[in-house]
Amino acid sequence: MKKINKGVSFCFMLFLFSFSFSFSQGIETKDGVKFIHNTERSLKKSSLNISLELINTLGDINTPDENLAFYLPEDIVFDEKGNIYILDSGNHRIQKFNPYYEYITTLGRQGQGPGEFYLPSSLDIDQNNYLYVSDPQNKRIQVLKPDGTEHKTIKFPTEQVGSVRVLNSGNIIMNPTGSLLMISQSEEKELPKLIKVFDKEGNLVREFGEQLDFKHVLLNRIGNQYEFAVDEDDHIYLTFLHQNRIEKYSPEGKLLWRADRPLNYSVEPPKDKGKMESSGRSRTIQLPQMNKCSEGISVDNKGRIWVITLNRQLKKDEEVRKSMGIMMMDGQRSMSVKLMGNTEQTKTDAYALEIFSPDGILIQRIPLDHFVNEIHIHKDRVFLLDKERGTKYYEYKIIEN
Repeated sequence: MKKINKGVSFCFMLFLFSFSFSFSQGIETKDGVKFIHNTERSLKKSSLNISLELINTLGDINTPDENLAFYLPEDIVFDEKGNIYILDSGNHRIQKFNPYYEYITTLGRQGQGPGEFYLPSSLDIDQNNYLYVSDPQNKRIQVLKPDGTEHKTIKFPTEQVGSVRVLNSGNIIMNPTGSLLMISQSEEKELPKLIKVFDKEGNLVREFGEQLDFKHVLLNRIGNQYEFAVDEDDHIYLTFLHQNRIEKYSPEGKLLWRADRPLNYSVEPPKDKGKMESSGRSRTIQLPQMNKCSEGISVDNKGRIWVITLNRQLKKDEEVRKSMGIMMMDGQRSMSVKLMGNTEQTKTDAYALEIFSPDGILIQRIPLDHFVNEIHIHKDRVFLLDKERGTKYYEYKIIEN
């Protein structure tokens, strides 16, 4: 981890030159919903001119300090004092740091009991600084007090536990799509809704959002994967990993607009749809190879939507794959996750940040020079996660020129 030296300029401050675009949008309205087709026309200077200044990094794959040696980190949140919580999923723990990036404590550990997790997938914090930990392997969300002790456990015996965010109402919004372990052998008669909202006890309040039907179970599961964000007023924003599709919903679940943007590659479904095979108690899934166009989404305090978009598809030597093994012995489950590929390479020109207005108009694109899997905006800072290679968060300051 690189620490800030007060009074001294950060020696390798990264100033990312941003290119502003002038666009001609095709906007149509149907049933009160706006559909925005952003079309790139020419490179021109616009009224919005944002750049990013690298301030710090948190985490280091090669560090001797085990408190900073993250493995498959998944999420980041901040409490009212500015303390930082990193969900270090591969190590089954939460690492807490003060606003100066000094390590404070570790919350949680591997297991199935109170305050224990097994490859947790998501983390959020409510207005009382209670931590909500998505623990899908144990089919639950654990709510921890600020000191890390258990407050309550919300069980989901029949639901698919995914990424979670806590709304101002105290309800919990959850992304149930994308789990490969839940794929059935047969086609689904009716595709489930994209978003589910539960109360504090885990009861379903409402569900909304329509999946795109690819007419094949594997394509449906992969093609409808998305990341989401919630703003200060509980509006919900979705970006789809394999569709040119960004959406905004009201707190009640009404679709307000859907936007797309120009891409340098096709997102049409592949001819090879993958396959599933079963033999005895073993099961093999060969996934379809779909082009990826997005990785993450966040919203700043001005209502602008920031989306991680790919400029191009990753090259073979840039790809990293994840292998998961599951074993049962004497009623106990054992899981392992292994990364395969070139995890030493951290630099690439494959990614950019796209900034959209609150109305879905693409207004700027900022190129990046490293891999990124997730974005989180806190006040005037952008935190970009390289989960599988550098295993670190990059902290940038937003500069509006």
